[in-house]
Amino acid sequence: MFSQTNELAESQSEIDSISADSINPKQPILLDIIKRNAKGYMKINKKENKLYLYDQAELYYQNTELKAGIIVLDYNTNIVAAGRIKDSTGAYTQYPIFKQGGDEVNPDSLRFNFDTKKALIWNSRSEQNGMNVISEKTKKENDSVYYIGNAKVTTAKDLEDPEYHIRVRNGKFIPGKKIIAGLSNLYLAGIPTPVVLPFAYFPLSKDRATGFIFPTIGQTNARGYFIQNGGYYFVFSDYFDIALLGDYYTNGSYGLRSETTYKRRYRYQGNLSFRFENLINGERGLSGYSKSNIYNLRWSHSQDSKSNPNSRFSASVNLGSSNYYTQSVNQLNTPNFLNNTLSSSISYSKTFSGYPSVNLSLSASHSQNTNTEKINMTLPTFQASMERIYPFAKRDGIKKGLIENINFQYSVRGENRIETTDSLFLKKEMFDNARSGMKHNIPISTNVKLLKHFSLSLGGNYSESWTNQTIRRNDYDNIKNEVGTIDTLKGFDRFGEYNFSASLGTTVYGTFNLKEGKKIQSIRHVIRPSVSYGISPSFDQYYDEYIINAEGDTQEYSRFEGGINGVPSNRYSSSVGISLSNNFEAKVVDKDSTKTEPKKIKLLNNLNFSTSYNISADSLRWSPVRMTTGTSLFDNKMNLNVGATFDPYAIDEDGRRINTFNIDDGGGLFRMTSANINMGYSFSSKNLKENSSEDKGFDNSRSGGRKDDLFGTENDFSDSSYFNDDEEDDAEEEDTELYRYSLPWDIRVAYSMTYSNAVNQREISNNSLMMSGNIELSPKWKVGASSGYDFKNKGVTYTQLRFERDLESWRMSFNWVPFSTRSSWYFFIGVKSSILSDLKHDKRREPRKIL
Repeated sequence: MFSQTNELAESQSEIDSISADSINPKQPILLDIIKRNAKGYMKINKKENKLYLYDQAELYYQNTELKAGIIVLDYNTNIVAAGRIKDSTGAYTQYPIFKQGGDEVNPDSLRFNFDTKKALIWNSRSEQNGMNVISEKTKKENDSVYYIGNAKVTTAKDLEDPEYHIRVRNGKFIPGKKIIAGLSNLYLAGIPTPVVLPFAYFPLSKDRATGFIFPTIGQTNARGYFIQNGGYYFVFSDYFDIALLGDYYTNGSYGLRSETTYKRRYRYQGNLSFRFENLINGERGLSGYSKSNIYNLRWSHSQDSKSNPNSRFSASVNLGSSNYYTQSVNQLNTPNFLNNTLSSSISYSKTFSGYPSVNLSLSASHSQNTNTEKINMTLPTFQASMERIYPFAKRDGIKKGLIENINFQYSVRGENRIETTDSLFLKKEMFDNARSGMKHNIPISTNVKLLKHFSLSLGGNYSESWTNQTIRRNDYDNIKNEVGTIDTLKGFDRFGEYNFSASLGTTVYGTFNLKEGKKIQSIRHVIRPSVSYGISPSFDQYYDEYIINAEGDTQEYSRFEGGINGVPSNRYSSSVGISLSNNFEAKVVDKDSTKTEPKKIKLLNNLNFSTSYNISADSLRWSPVRMTTGTSLFDNKMNLNVGATFDPYAIDEDGRRINTFNIDDGGGLFRMTSANINMGYSFSSKNLKENSSEDKGFDNSRSGGRKDDLFGTENDFSDSSYFNDDEEDDAEEEDTELYRYSLPWDIRVAYSMTYSNAVNQREISNNSLMMSGNIELSPKWKVGASSGYDFKNKGVTYTQLRFERDLESWRMSFNWVPFSTRSSWYFFIGVKSSILSDLKHDKRREPRKIL
């Protein structure tokens, strides 16, 4: 026993010398019952007035819990000492575990005073929200303050041999809040590095806290040295936070950003980001000098469907400068650079229950072409619709016959439409050409079964369009010898239209049974033919004539031209539509021998044909035949869609359709004018094991890009990882014994081809293949690539190579675009934990900006 308590005796003398005082202390008194237990023995030495507990010793007093190999309690001083013991092999075991309140310390040995609550702790280990603190010597001042000496601070899991740590000579440790340290420096694999700080601050709070965000410091050839993504983080409540960030470059460029997240559980959540960059290129006074401002606004809001079933608000906004993703120096966003459309939508809807129920919605939308810099907006759009009403049938009864199935609805849509350009956006000029209008629709329909197998539908529709602006075309000006002017007339005006329709359809089922013992047991073919008829009168009362030239020739026009609801038709229409829909299914023997029922698979999801015949037309009565088909292969891992258009009429030498059938002009029955093939394939090693079509992909859609990585992945240098509420769970390590025989991988392939032959040009206008894939060479190494080939232009498309390395507590990545006008690379290495996310290093080469 005495050999086990040597280190306790040494520490006893040290604490006794510290606590010596010339004033006689008050007699220590224990204020609560001490609970104790030990597997080896429990011994009380009355002469020394001490309690000895050995082997799996436990002691409980008030909110203090102590477990160790050996525990000695001195009743004279109320000081308890705890330490480890040696097992039969001579190795130390049963290290002390000291718990007080919510704090836990795992040292080699300790001494604790129950009266003063002070302690001396040797080789302590403490974990605080993912941060491990290992201190050679710790002095516990009170319940909330510890003084540490020669300590290691790390997020590594292997505490015996951490891959990195920050050595703290002296520091103040406040559990659950922070560590304030003096001279500190970074060690990698136990080797000191030149990274030395005169003082350091480590946040340990479980909750998000307001504070500074340390910037990234670097250098680029185009803009010199920079500080990037530094700022301040505000936590206003548990539901709302905001970060204000900024960049500065020595050539005068700068950037400002605001990043906000908000969330109310079971109600709503969202994030808002605004970015602005003032970019300077070149030197003032020299050729090539330019200065530009770019910005981007992103907002995402979603509402929990259970929070209010009758009311819903949602937002998905991505708008800004058309050249933002090509010019921004704070990200390499390949998915958005290759996507030439930015779109946004904000909507609110409300449903009023009852009979008939009414649904109201108010929305705003935005579509922006980054190539042409044209912007189309609806600001706002109002819609209302009423539930379908059956006036001749009971609300809860079964509807039979032509009369009881008569029903009608009502809907209205009002829009204010704006068409502008990037340069005029958010200026008063953007509203100069705004157009507004409203359209009401009342559809009436009914249906009935004929001869048990046919379904007949009859219907009509009345629509009325309202507008606050019309036009008047003036006659040809003979004095000025020029075309007449167009006057814009303000004021309310309207026009109404109506039409009638009928359709007859049926469904035919056919099954072909094969011989027993075959893998394919039967094939099922479903045919849905349909014939429809539509008639619409001419509304020429809304048309006028004006003189177009000096000869007095006239031309019709409608005063509603240019309105958002179009113009009424001035041609009588009477046409017959014909469509034929097919799908093919098969029953096959299931690979799983335990299943007795055959497995159903789809051979063709659809095979559709459609055309129409215009009875009222004088010529070219038949419209082209449109064919579409699609299928899924390899357990739905590959989607294949094919479409084609066939014209029965021939064309003349100028490429215009003529009223002569193609077969009568020496050709075939139909002339293929266009065709398209689209194929998508997604596969992974997981599919082979689990027979699942799911794979671990990428989602760039939050910033407006594709959901997959066919266009590569983005590198956002202002990655707002400090907004995450929860730490990212570490993936479970896979068994590496046979890892080289099973390398996880995934691959995505997309192929697209378009054939054009409208004027006998026989041209393949688009023929491209896109590919992306990732493979884990080891549990810690992952490489990926995104590329493609343009068969029409005979060249490799945008290519990105990706390398990722898991370095236990660190992560390293390298993204490289090896060629193209936007060739670039980005290297990053940093600590995974968000607590030490500022401990990082990155290097980049920016792509050449296209001005």
